[in-house]
Amino acid sequence: MDPKSQRVKLNDGHFIPVLGFGTYAPPEVAKKEALEFTPFTIEVGFRHIDCAHAYQNEEEIGQAIQSKIADGTVKREDIFCTSKLWLTSLRPELVRPALEKSLKNLQLDYVDLYIMHYPMALKPGEELSRKDENGKLIFDSVDFCRTWEALEKCKDAGLTKSIGVSNFNHKQLEKILNKLGLKYKPVCNQVECHPYLNQSKLLDFCKSHEIVLVAYAALGSQRVKEWVNPNHPVLLEDPVLSAIAQKHKKTAALVALRYQIQRGVVVLAKGNNKKWIKENMQVFDFELTPEDMKAVDGLNRNIRYYEFHVGAGQPGYPFSEEY
Repeated sequence: MDPKSQRVKLNDGHFIPVLGFGTYAPPEVAKKEALEFTPFTIEVGFRHIDCAHAYQNEEEIGQAIQSKIADGTVKREDIFCTSKLWLTSLRPELVRPALEKSLKNLQLDYVDLYIMHYPMALKPGEELSRKDENGKLIFDSVDFCRTWEALEKCKDAGLTKSIGVSNFNHKQLEKILNKLGLKYKPVCNQVECHPYLNQSKLLDFCKSHEIVLVAYAALGSQRVKEWVNPNHPVLLEDPVLSAIAQKHKKTAALVALRYQIQRGVVVLAKGNNKKWIKENMQVFDFELTPEDMKAVDGLNRNIRYYEFHVGAGQPGYPFSEEY
């Protein structure tokens, strides 16, 4: 199966490739890895690249994309590029300038998808997270429905083809869907999703509203201190995943990715070496049986690696709801 043809239709008529490359890396290596691995991901067949202002490497990703357009590997329209609006730019008047900054860094005239990174706002400023004298994050109060209206205007202006959200719970999605004068529904909700947190209730909710679920941390997590609970078990060492992988002569990582694609979830894969990045493409070479799917479903234990615990208790904190 040619991975480049595996796409899902969004509720606005555009198409998103079912397998994407996640470009997040720890800050100290983010720029280096973006330059090193992004051209390679395009060479091996990835056409969906998931970026964000907060990852601090959009400039390097832009250079990589341009180099692959320049050498004839791809055309701009072959690439599906996502960027994300960071928490410091949720005030409506800051939305378009934030997108324009990402476009400048990415060297693109438009992104294919622009999403609100979280339903919570931080105090505006150049730094990604402003802290008070006690080292606590300074939150801002912004109604994300107003932010959404600013995103709709960006779509109308042609700066992004589609607009969506990330890390929203179902009540927060409902708030946008029921908003007076809604022009465009979110096309997606990008959330942490893997066999230990399979998000089946949120997935059902999203499907019922034609919203595509996009899975990040699909292979568990990178251990990032501020965001991640380090005491959780390592997903890819799970014996059930390992047994299914052995049966199909694939890796546990491929089973975890394939699981998402078969349940209609768009999945982001990461890899910080070329062997793993190339290996991700094998997700199109096999199929899990209904029994395999049921076994993986059975692994769900509501383990959230990315708890964003520093935001708990703040208005808009999404993870207090069941889904």
